[in-house]
Amino acid sequence: MVLFFILLLTFISIVTILLMLFVSGKMIPFSDINGQVLPGSLSEKSWVPINGVEMGMIIKTRDLTRPVLLFVHGGPGMPEYWLNASHPSRLDELFTVVWWDQRGAGLSYNAQIPPETMTTAQMVADTIAVTQYLRQRFRQDKIYLMAHSFGTYVGIQAAAQAPELFHAYIGVAQSVNLPLSEELAYEFMLDFYTDDKKNLELLKKAPYGTAAYERIRDQVMHEAGIGTTHKMYSVFSGIFLAVMKHREYMLKEKIQIWQGKAFSQNSLLNEEFRQANLSDIVSRLELPLLFFSGVYDYTVNHLLSEVYLEEIQAPEKHFYLFEDSAHSPIFEEPQAVLTILKDLIR
Repeated sequence: MVLFFILLLTFISIVTILLMLFVSGKMIPFSDINGQVLPGSLSEKSWVPINGVEMGMIIKTRDLTRPVLLFVHGGPGMPEYWLNASHPSRLDELFTVVWWDQRGAGLSYNAQIPPETMTTAQMVADTIAVTQYLRQRFRQDKIYLMAHSFGTYVGIQAAAQAPELFHAYIGVAQSVNLPLSEELAYEFMLDFYTDDKKNLELLKKAPYGTAAYERIRDQVMHEAGIGTTHKMYSVFSGIFLAVMKHREYMLKEKIQIWQGKAFSQNSLLNEEFRQANLSDIVSRLELPLLFFSGVYDYTVNHLLSEVYLEEIQAPEKHFYLFEDSAHSPIFEEPQAVLTILKDLIR
């Protein structure tokens, strides 16, 4: 009997994995209660030549007349559209949302991309070029720019270079000083795991700044509730499986996500970014500025983001702290985010 249940469980697991991997990858349209596609809506996966590279993007909107929002993902090299399935951001209720995969990442991954082009300056230029494409395609003079985590390092520089292209800049988990933020996260975890001998020993044997720490970082941060979301305790189930079972990605595209992540991190996590302090790079923006941070975010320390916003000069600026969020308040507390954004676009 035990053997039967083991075989049954194995069979179910294999079937589940196959169903996860071999889905069509077709985009799911917006539909009404009768199953008819909503008139004027768009659910599209497309590729556009940007600065010499075919870049992929997923565009979702219930109404094409709504303002365009360009989302600059984090990582480096980790698209975030997949997270929208388990944690709906509902941004498409207000915007035509463009989930753009940056150079070398996800739908934009190509093994032929020269690693030397994977620089911050190039990423900023790509962001501006994608913005120009979207302005022309959707016939809008300005769009909204939202960036997350590592994407904020790129996004805020694009906003500073070309403020005339954007209605506003929204930094979600706004990066400022990576070395200090990482050190504060390590100190937090030493205290958090005081009564957890296993993880405490792991951290003590792999101090911040070592290669050993980098290998355990994501695991211990998520178990502490300070990772991608406050309640995502497993990187495997919360991220890997979520990507692999996503219905709108083909198997090839799922594999590209992991290839692009490795390629981007090898290329972009250089000394420039590791040591950068954005307060020395961008001190003024000529457009409205909003920062969204989670109380439990130690991936990007929310206190550093708040201090940075106080220092930066802008015609209008707001800091929003979300009490039930870690690193991704737009996915963790979407209703609170939408309320703020509704006021913004008015």
